[in-house]
Parts: sequence; C-alpha cells; structure tokens
Amino acid sequence: MTPVAAPVTAPLRIGGGTGRPVVVDPPVVLAPLAGITNVAFRRLCREYGAGLYISEMITSRALVERNPKTLRMVSFAADETPRSIQLYGVDPEIVARAVRMIVAEDLADHVDLNFGCPVPKVTRRGGGSALPWRINLFSDLVTAAVRAADGQLPVTVKMRLGVDADHLTYREAALRAQDAGVGYVALHGRTAADFYGGQADWEPIAELAALLDIPVLGNGDIWEAADAVRMVEQTGCAGVVVGRGCLGRPWLFGDLAAAFAGRRELTLPGLDQVAAAMYRHAELLADWLGEERGVTDFRKHVAWYLKGFSVGSELRRALALASGLAELAELLGQLDQSQPFPAEVLGRPRGRTSGARKVALPEGWLADRESRAVPFGAELADSGG
Repeated sequence: MTPVAAPVTAPLRIGGGTGRPVVVDPPVVLAPLAGITNVAFRRLCREYGAGLYISEMITSRALVERNPKTLRMVSFAADETPRSIQLYGVDPEIVARAVRMIVAEDLADHVDLNFGCPVPKVTRRGGGSALPWRINLFSDLVTAAVRAADGQLPVTVKMRLGVDADHLTYREAALRAQDAGVGYVALHGRTAADFYGGQADWEPIAELAALLDIPVLGNGDIWEAADAVRMVEQTGCAGVVVGRGCLGRPWLFGDLAAAFAGRRELTLPGLDQVAAAMYRHAELLADWLGEERGVTDFRKHVAWYLKGFSVGSELRRALALASGLAELAELLGQLDQSQPFPAEVLGRPRGRTSGARKVALPEGWLADRESRAVPFGAELADSGG
C-alpha cells in the first residue's frame, strides 16, 4: 500500500472557558478500548506519535464510590498530557457527580462521554449506544456533565449512528450535544446492531461535519494512515478516532502524525522491531501492574502483534502463556526476527469483526423515546466495559 500525502489539517482545539483548552496536534484520538487503553498502552502509543489518548471506559458510579480498581484505571503517567477520561453513565445526577469529582480532584484535563459502546452488558441497561434513543435523557445527561465541568475542562461525546437502521439517532443527538456545550462530537459510522461487522458508513460523518458548528471527528475502519487522510478528504471531519487499527500496531500513531503533516511515510517494522515493541509493551504493563500480572495481561496482545508473520503454533502458544519478562524475552528470541513486515495484512481489520446482531435493550426501551426515566440498575458498579 502506498501512503498518500495528507491535506493540511489544523490542530484540534477543544474547551477553554475558565480552564485551559486542550489542543490535539495532530487531530488524532485513541478510542477507549476496554482492557486495552490503560496507562501502559497509552504510554507506548505516545512514544510513537502525538494525539489525544483516552482512558478505558470509566463507570461514573464506580468512580464516585471510589472503587479501588476504577481509581487505579484513572491513573496517568507523570508526563501524560492531556489526561483524558471516558465516562459511562445513564443517570445524569451520577454522571454530574463524577465530573465534579474529576474537576475538584484534578483527575483529568478532558472528559469524553460514552454513547458508542454496543456490548450487551451496557446496552441492556440503556447505556452506551442505546441511550441516545431516549433523546431527552441523553440531553439531560450531556447538559449535566457540561454544567458540572463548569468550564474547567472540555466535555466531548462519542456516539454511533443509532440503535439500528430503523432507529437512527446521530443527527438529533449531535445537535443536542452541541446545544449543551460539548467540545466535539465523534461519530462511529456503525449502528449498535452492526456491532463491529461490515463496513463503516462515512456519509453520516460528512453530514454532521456540514451540520454542526463544533468539530466532528470520524471513527470507523481506519486501519492505515491513508484511511485517515481519505476520511478527512471525503467527509470534511476535523480529525479522526482510531480504535482497532492500532491493536498490535502502536506505530500507527507515528504514521498518522506524518500523514497529517503531509509526509508520505508508512512504517513497516520487521519482526525484530515488532518483538522489541512487544517486550516494551509488556515491560510497561509490568511497571504498572507488577511483573506477573503485567505479562499475563500482555498475553491478549500477542496474536495482534504477530498477525501475518510466520510463527510456529507451539511458539505462539508459549508466547500467549508467558508469565514473566525473562521468559517472554527468551521466547521472543526464538522468533525468526529476519522476517519483513507482512504487507498483506495492511488495510485489513484487526480485533473484533463480529457482525450484525439484535441489540439488547431494557424492556420497552424503543416504545417511548421522550422518557427521561433512568432504567433500574442502569449504573454499573465496575469499570472497563
């Protein structure tokens, strides 16, 4: 794949008010990924390129109740700036309490609100990509969060097209979010029913970019830097949100920085460089969680890093069972590190690819769009999706 030169793009500037604005240059955002975008992975990605690196999804209730696991998840590296937290919630009052806590205790510089998660655990409680259907509840929640921030930090929104093709919400929800005072709207070009299958529809991103006065960011099927450039050219969006495309490929953020600066670069690391990145990732996780837990947590990344490379099944299995840094280093040393990057995997989906499914929703959820009622048990007691 030949990279293409990017159009000139301005840095993304959000917020201001009485607090400091957040400037994102290049206008690239790491999407929150449950179990992935922890402090270690964010640091690894930042070593390759600049951008806005958002935390894993943090549940508002768990934060205000000071759940120990959740408090650990909102930790940031000493040099990490801007610090960004994504909040999940359904009850406007609890979300507002979480935002006030973030402001009062200086936990972050930016809050993103989750209206994009399609997983049943979230949607069956009326949260994530299900919530904008109840448009008044959505509006109440976003307004409460912005007011709780009180101009001290910017609040943004990430959403999907809607529940399914018959229940689209993105136009009205985006306008309501703009009226509430959010800094930008990020739109994933899939419905909740699409889950992660098929091809993302970028036309609604272009529609919102023309409709709104605030920045619109595009999300969906950005596998290479060239895809990000094409999205900006086709939709007029102000920046991009990258999720699955960076799994096992943190160097993608270097390619994105180059593309938005107009340079024709494409990183194709050989297996020796990939092995070094793998060890660095595990090392950062070990620093954060302790060696055994950190290396154990790293196991899920092995297949993504090695996608397309020729690696025997026994060695792959051993790498996916490593429990210490020395063991991991010894196993990585057994790889044929002379292999070049497998060009055939460029532009191909990574991570979840499961397709259309029925969306789990609270009983009667679609019958009353105007309701402001918060479903019983809507607020999750733990974080992480």
